[in-house]
Amino acid sequence: MTILRRALLLALAAVGLHGAPIDFGRDIQPIFQKRCIMCHGSQMQMAGLRLDDRDLAMKGSASGPVIKPGSAASSRIIVMVTGTGPEKKFMPPSGPPLTDVQIAALKTWINAGATWPDAARLITASVAPKLWSLQPVAHPQPPAVKNRTWPVNDIDRFVLARLEAEGIKPSPPADRITLIRRVTLDLTGLPPTPTEVEAFVDDNRPDAYARVVDRLLDSPHFGEQWARYWLDLAHYADSDGFEKDLTRKSAWRYRQWVIDAINRDEPFDQFSTEQIAGDELPDATTETRVATGFLRNTLTNREAGTSRDQDRYEQLVDRTGTFGTVWLGMTIRCAQCHNHKYDPILHTDFYQILAFFDRARELNINAPMPGEVGPFLAAKPEYDRKRGALLEWAHQPTLQPQWEDHLKQAIQDPGKDLAWDFWVTQNRVMLDNFDRMILRPETRTPRENEILTTYFMHNYGPEVGKDKILAKHFDAAAKALDDLESRFPRMSEAMSIADDPDPHRTFTHPKGDIKNNAVEVEPGSPSFLPPLKKEGPVNRLALARWLFSVENPLPARVTVNRYWQNLFGQGLVSTSDDFGTQGTKPSHPELLDWLATDFRDNGWTVKRMIRQIVLSATYRQSSHARPELDQKDPLNVLLARQSPTRLPAESIRDEALAVSGLLNPAIGGKSVHPPQPAGIAELTYAGNSKWRDDTGVDRYRRGLYIHYQRTAPYPFLVNFDEPDSQMACTRRRSSDTPLQALNLLNDPVFFESAQALAWRLQQESPDDFGARLDYAYRLCFGRTPDSREREQLQTYFKSQPSDYAWTGVARVLLNTHEFITRE
Repeated sequence: MTILRRALLLALAAVGLHGAPIDFGRDIQPIFQKRCIMCHGSQMQMAGLRLDDRDLAMKGSASGPVIKPGSAASSRIIVMVTGTGPEKKFMPPSGPPLTDVQIAALKTWINAGATWPDAARLITASVAPKLWSLQPVAHPQPPAVKNRTWPVNDIDRFVLARLEAEGIKPSPPADRITLIRRVTLDLTGLPPTPTEVEAFVDDNRPDAYARVVDRLLDSPHFGEQWARYWLDLAHYADSDGFEKDLTRKSAWRYRQWVIDAINRDEPFDQFSTEQIAGDELPDATTETRVATGFLRNTLTNREAGTSRDQDRYEQLVDRTGTFGTVWLGMTIRCAQCHNHKYDPILHTDFYQILAFFDRARELNINAPMPGEVGPFLAAKPEYDRKRGALLEWAHQPTLQPQWEDHLKQAIQDPGKDLAWDFWVTQNRVMLDNFDRMILRPETRTPRENEILTTYFMHNYGPEVGKDKILAKHFDAAAKALDDLESRFPRMSEAMSIADDPDPHRTFTHPKGDIKNNAVEVEPGSPSFLPPLKKEGPVNRLALARWLFSVENPLPARVTVNRYWQNLFGQGLVSTSDDFGTQGTKPSHPELLDWLATDFRDNGWTVKRMIRQIVLSATYRQSSHARPELDQKDPLNVLLARQSPTRLPAESIRDEALAVSGLLNPAIGGKSVHPPQPAGIAELTYAGNSKWRDDTGVDRYRRGLYIHYQRTAPYPFLVNFDEPDSQMACTRRRSSDTPLQALNLLNDPVFFESAQALAWRLQQESPDDFGARLDYAYRLCFGRTPDSREREQLQTYFKSQPSDYAWTGVARVLLNTHEFITRE
């Protein structure tokens, strides 16, 4: 470069690119934004060049600060854009390099102190695609409509305005029998009784339907029905998953919390906050800590050869992705390895959210149910005395510290003793928080001390194992300890989350590779949404409060869309898991925003929102097909009618139990094991899952409570499309297969239900075919049969053996389309 050219560049740089002193917004920001970030963001981030955030750019990575104010020579950005580093790599990695004038301007700006205004954030809504879902939520006024008699509330005005614009009339209202069956199944997951149907049909008061809705909202079964939707999102299960798929004995305690919270109509923002950060609340209680069990529904790999760091990382990835799906409706999991290909979600956005969860640790806590504390306290002194005597007899006070010392040495200096290395590997996967308990015994809770000792008694390691007499003695003591434990009325426990006193540092991982620590990040909100206000600790509680701030447009939209989906078969946004560019746009955007703001501005009250929807004329429409809509609106996007939907798997089973009189309506509690086909449990690894059919009333509990084994789920529920619990599920698919019909005929619960229904008909109705058939129809469908149905079933009845005929009729009714469909 000639002396004259160098002087010219310095002169240009000193006054900026436009003949004026260097200005960040005018001269520097366009270079970062147009030439580096928007075109080459993924590559630059993977190289540790963070130019989308001032603090991260100044902090840099292990290779040094990207920008060091006052020293262009020490700034990685200059090395990279000039290609003068040892790796000889240029930035941008493709396309034309920066011009000499641009590079000179960068150097001048950095040497002058790299002034970067607080408000300058490069990846903002002004740069990102103008996604409809990221725009502020307005509260539109309901539109004027021509037909003023049809709307019941403001929801109907939005729907009717669209229909009138398309020249379509809404459908007539459903008849009363259909309506009460519809709303009862939707709100409680159970069918109405003949008495409830008759009372509604005969009630001529103008608010008769509203009274039914209010009764259903107050039913404890409301919490069960709507907990099922939430547990799909949480991907709840009763086992770990992966190879060993061990049972999680206390998982049900989180499910119990969900049911109770929904029944008491806990505001949705509070309901969510407690699940994200219930332990961090100023007034945290046992129940708010139980709520954090939401974050414990991740899979756990207990294969001995698995890296614990890798498994923990996968759990963090799942928590982050689930957070994005449940509350943001965005596929942020796609940014685990690189910038999102379609949406304005950066690779660093993913890890800034992950960082909130990276600073927590898993912790199991005592979470007693009503009535458990008294028996526990009464029995504990004697239990402690007997336990202490057993441990003394087994020489545990002497041998366990030696066992712990061997394990500690193996953890700190692996490779010296392969036998103890093996035990470390084994114990790490079988005991949660094993390293912490061994290396930092002072952090153990009293319950963790008990658990560790009990584990030691069954897994005493190579030293005790060398002495066969001592080992035999130990085995006898361990068996006696198990017997003692089985008789002790222990309180219920719960899986929860707590702040880690020694929090991890969080790095981005290009390509999702945990071994590749690129750029260190702090917890923060994603760049495509309003920034998190740093008014206190930047923890999970701050994340939850940011989530439900007025400025955040996504949670309210995403949530009300799912409520709509659950009541109409599909949401106003049909892709309820994807509010990004690859999802569908809302069919009624103004209605969606009206619902969102109404929900938010009225205390996030779920029951109020659902009440408004089910009281609307839109919800009450007939679901009958209309030929004139077959071409114009075959998917019923315009809502000119209701949509018939196949009942969820659990509700199909529950309905059969209910109409037969077998249903055990108890609310909450531990998971149950109703009969399932032989050989299913044996499909699990080494037969780890021991399925023993319940023989008492528990076998007739609702489907919500059936034990979910991830590697061998209950087959009836799977056949009817229950999700696999591997990831958050926002909407279930609905399939039709021959196996489903065979299930309805031959599954033990349906065969028993048919027998019980036949017995009920003979006990509760006159000895007359017509009267009994009428009663059967009223139980199953809420109506009486028409003449054709009566004639066909009478012919079938006469063809059956007399002692089996009513069971046969019951099997027919329980296997009809009408029985498993909500009209």
